[in-house]
Amino acid sequence: MDWSVFHALNGLLRGDDGAQDATVAFNATAIFALVAVAAATWLFARPGGSLRPKLAALSAGLAAVIGLALNSVLGQLWYHPRPFATHPRQTLQLVHHAADNSFPSDHATVAFAVAFAVLAFHRRLGLLLVVGAVLVGLARILIGVHYPVDVAASALVGLASAALVTTAGRRYVEWAARQASRLSDPLVAAATRRLAAARRSARR
Repeated sequence: MDWSVFHALNGLLRGDDGAQDATVAFNATAIFALVAVAAATWLFARPGGSLRPKLAALSAGLAAVIGLALNSVLGQLWYHPRPFATHPRQTLQLVHHAADNSFPSDHATVAFAVAFAVLAFHRRLGLLLVVGAVLVGLARILIGVHYPVDVAASALVGLASAALVTTAGRRYVEWAARQASRLSDPLVAAATRRLAAARRSARR
């Protein structure tokens, strides 16, 4: 079943050079864009205002770290060869990758952990990031380096990591956010004042 789904998805790009190039480019940049958007939510918070944007940013980072740690444990428990290692002639491999353990996908885990953590605080942005995480997972299949089960496991790991941080660990995250705000708020306030002054000058 896993191979059948992989083979069907991975074969979608055969013979389509444009789609292959777009998928490779998306795979190379999407995860960084997701992380950057999540980190930028810290700047959405007005100095001295609601902590929610800051909690979203900090929770996303912590969830990603926990997710990668869980991946390391799971990878020790079950070895799953890469698709291109098991089926070299039938797999469309679009990027070079070591033939190491495929389970779970670190890329997908980080993407889902970040997305679900942000979703706990910002529904619209979080849903957008969840869609992005799904596309990241799909891209890992399309370029031939992960099976669907690897991506599905990563989604669960990401969800569990985000849930842990935003529920059981929330009070610790709130404490950390307040401490970090003492450093960031004055900088953000100063930058905001300078931006406002520059805009007023430009209108004159």
